[in-house]
Amino acid sequence: MCSWCWGFAPVAEALVEQARAAGLPLHLVVGGLRTGSGASLEPSTRRYILEHWQAVQNTTGQSFKFDGALSDGFVYDTEPACRAIVAARSLAPDIAWKLVKHIQQAFYLEGRDVTQASVLAELAETAGLPRIEFADAFDSAEQRAATASDFSWVQDLGIAGFPTMLAERNGQLALLTNGYQSLDELAPLLSRWLERAASA
Repeated sequence: MCSWCWGFAPVAEALVEQARAAGLPLHLVVGGLRTGSGASLEPSTRRYILEHWQAVQNTTGQSFKFDGALSDGFVYDTEPACRAIVAARSLAPDIAWKLVKHIQQAFYLEGRDVTQASVLAELAETAGLPRIEFADAFDSAEQRAATASDFSWVQDLGIAGFPTMLAERNGQLALLTNGYQSLDELAPLLSRWLERAASA
């Protein structure tokens, strides 16, 4: 539910494929952009967010559905969507990556409320997870704690912007990007990191 992450999605997909082709394990961590707010969006905040979406669309070329977006009463809480990813990751890590795409498309292209458990369960099923199994994991204390642990890990690293991609070798983290960058900028960077990793 981070608009720059949606804008970055095609770049991330290409980089993930590049890393997979090199045989690297991948780990998806959720950052918790906007969590815990029980208040619906103020009209001024809604306008600000939609202007932000327009800027993301202009920069990245990703499409957004603006008509009816962030309807009255919408509570912009990213915790449920993040927890859905963490629950999917615990059940089938590869499907978690698919679920990210489904959630982003539902939110940004279809205007669906992806803070709702029923919507997330439907999207998880579409991504390939049994609905009941996903719902049980999503509602579990274990996955709530795992989601909070992801948020803490991100905060402890001082990551304040999204998307962020890190590479890890021998316990050392290298920052590939913090914020949107194009594939033309990032693919060579990842290639150099992979070459150094192979020769280390």
